[in-house]
Parts: sequence; C-alpha cells; structure tokens
Amino acid sequence: MALGVSLVLPAAPAAAHNSLTGSDPRDGARVAQAPAKIELRFLAKADPATTKITVTGPDNVAALGGAPAFSGSRVSVPFKPGRAGLYIVGYRVASSDGHPVSGEVRFTLTTGTPAESSAVAPTASAAPSPTGNGPASAVPSPTNAAPTGPGAAAVPASREDDASGRGWLWALGGALLLAALAAGLLLRRRAARR
Repeated sequence: MALGVSLVLPAAPAAAHNSLTGSDPRDGARVAQAPAKIELRFLAKADPATTKITVTGPDNVAALGGAPAFSGSRVSVPFKPGRAGLYIVGYRVASSDGHPVSGEVRFTLTTGTPAESSAVAPTASAAPSPTGNGPASAVPSPTNAAPTGPGAAAVPASREDDASGRGWLWALGGALLLAALAAGLLLRRRAARR
C-alpha cells in the first residue's frame, strides 16, 4: 500500500503543468484550403479567464476571426485567412499550479483567400498602359510576376516555386552527364580500333 502511494505522489507535480498535445492544423502543416477554425488540444482543461490565443499571418496581420471557444481541454478559434504564407498561432495557458505555459503552432497556407485575389485583379487591369493610351489589360504579364501596391512587399516564395526555379539546373546537369557519357563512349571506340 505504501509503495502504491509513493508511486502516485511524484507524478502529481508533473501533471500540474499543462501542455499542448495537438492541433488542427498540426504544427508545420502545409494547408491548401483555409480551415474555418483552428483547434488547440491541451493536456488539462483550459481556463477561459487565463487563456490567451493569437493568430497572425504574413506581415504580422491578425488572422483571428473571433473569440475562442472552450470545450474541456480543447480551445478553438475562428480563422480569418488572408494571403498565402506562414500563419503563427500563439497560446498562453495557466497550469493548475499557477505557472503559465506558452508556445506556438506554425502552419503554411499555400493559397490565398478568393477575396484577396479578386481585390488584386481589378487594380492590375485598370492600370494605365506604358504609352498612356488606355488600360494595360492587353499587355501580357508574366505568371510569376511579383505583386505591386501597398502591403505587397516581401511575399515569401514557397518551396514548390524554389523547386521549379531550379529545374533548369537539373536539366543542365542531365545534359552534361549525357555529354560526358557520349565522350567516354567515343574514346572507348577509338581505343578499341587501335
């Protein structure tokens, strides 16, 4: 009996500290479609009076769509997505022993919201042409051109963009390898004829 009590007692202080056990979206996820809400799951029940949740998107723009909802050890917050990019969910909860526990969950939204893309499109077509004879909508624009206008600086390139931008390096490496193989074959044939 005494052994059973001694095994239970040391676990109590560790259990007093709350911690994050999971999230949706999960930490490090790449999400193509923006979720309606973000959910954080904790080891112990979260107290609404001492829990603070923040959500920020690209350029530190707030992306929290409303007040958090509490259900036992789960806290969900409405998500108000903006541009594609990195979103950081910060949290601070109090443990039952009074110590605050804080951290963050990071996920990447790979596509922006429809409102964002429709807001950018009209300004591009209504821009004056370089000759000054009307709108520049007839002028073709490159598909990967950087957006212009207020708040459009520092758009992070995704890993997919980096990979396709390096495709020419792979093609060049492959061509050099084929040329080296062909040269080696020619030298081998010449040596065999002698």
